[in-house]
Amino acid sequence: MKQSRLHSQHIDNISHLMTAPQRTPVDCIIHARWIIPVQPSASVLANHALVVKDGLIVDLLASDAAEARYKTRKRHRLDSHALIPGLINTHGHAAMTLFRGLADDLDLMTWLNNHIWPAEQRWVSDDFVTTGTELAIAEMLLSGTTCFSDMYFYPSSVARVAHRHKIRAHIFFPVLEFPSNWAADADEYFNKGLKVFNEYRSHETIQIGIGLHAPYTVSNASLQRARILADELDCNIQMHLHETAQEITDSMRDHGRRPLQRLDELDLLSPHMQCVHMTQVNPDEIELLRQNGCHVIHCPESNLKLASGFCPVTQYTDAGINVALGTDGAASNNDLDMLGELKTAALLAKGVAQDPTALTAHEALRMATINGAKALGIDAITGSLEAGKAADVVAVDLSELAHQPVYDPASHLVYTSSGRNVSHVWVNGKILVKDRKLLNFDSAGLAQKVEGWRVKISAAENQQVMKF
Repeated sequence: MKQSRLHSQHIDNISHLMTAPQRTPVDCIIHARWIIPVQPSASVLANHALVVKDGLIVDLLASDAAEARYKTRKRHRLDSHALIPGLINTHGHAAMTLFRGLADDLDLMTWLNNHIWPAEQRWVSDDFVTTGTELAIAEMLLSGTTCFSDMYFYPSSVARVAHRHKIRAHIFFPVLEFPSNWAADADEYFNKGLKVFNEYRSHETIQIGIGLHAPYTVSNASLQRARILADELDCNIQMHLHETAQEITDSMRDHGRRPLQRLDELDLLSPHMQCVHMTQVNPDEIELLRQNGCHVIHCPESNLKLASGFCPVTQYTDAGINVALGTDGAASNNDLDMLGELKTAALLAKGVAQDPTALTAHEALRMATINGAKALGIDAITGSLEAGKAADVVAVDLSELAHQPVYDPASHLVYTSSGRNVSHVWVNGKILVKDRKLLNFDSAGLAQKVEGWRVKISAAENQQVMKF
């Protein structure tokens, strides 16, 4: 009788094992105190997990359910953290980190004409751009940026460094009418840029676009050529536009029309167009942007530092225009911290609109994630934490006393946190920052190279000052 009962129990156990659901193998499960997926908007999920396989998000569900449904050898338990989509910096000049602090407290044209352009003429090279870009990528990864947009000389060097460090990048080759160390004239800018475009045409994480510097540095012929190429290649255009009141005045003097009107007459306005800064606009121009599906790239800290003007963010968003966020270069910011930029953007929008409800924390976070992805044309790939999208993920630690108490993690991300609170970063499911440390980075060697550049540039600048 006893043996019969044991045999029966054994059969029951086998039957249970045969009918129990098998856990699906995955690469990684990230458990977090909160997950802010961005899509759907304004949602916060408590005690949830993100499931990753082959570089993609395969599920987002309660932590207990994740453990019951999936199996993995890699788990991250982030019990005091908020998980957010990787931040997207939609405008910058990465290599200009080597000019950080070189010429501060100046207006835009004095800064450009008397300091930045002469320094670029003297120093910019493949080596300069390689080191400066690596420094920028290190700073961006450590502060939660997983995708950056860049407009600078030697774009192939930028792409090479971005590829090496596995960060997502949208690189705009520059177009100007005057010579630089990279090209002699507009034809050479286009020709060299198109070679870079063809080299990275099928790259998984790097895209190439056309970077028209500004209305005062690009001719009508170059503008028209860019429009034709953008249509043929299905690539984006980025341009500094309506940045200062002086730019508008000069355009009226030189072309008899405001810059945006000039671009419209050349049929350059379209969903391919990313308009950077846009601090000086009237209602007709806002409508023009809306009708043509253009994107606005807001760089609040750079605009404030150069006293360029105030971007009317809520007027754009009320009109249905997509507004994304960028830091600009470290020479005019002076950091690449997108969480810091979020706070400045939210506070500035409230002040400009004279409305404390303007640009909420969730709306500001969208500007730095899904809105940036839309501007770059990669919102089907990244910009939110959704099944099927790339696992571009950032963990922000909210355990510090300065964060307590946490009533609303989204609010804390925008108004209390900074890039220093970022603990982990994944791009395409690969962990690039762990416990606030860069992985696969020779930080000491990079610091040594940067110091070498500082010594050279500082000595030359001091010698220049002595001449006066």
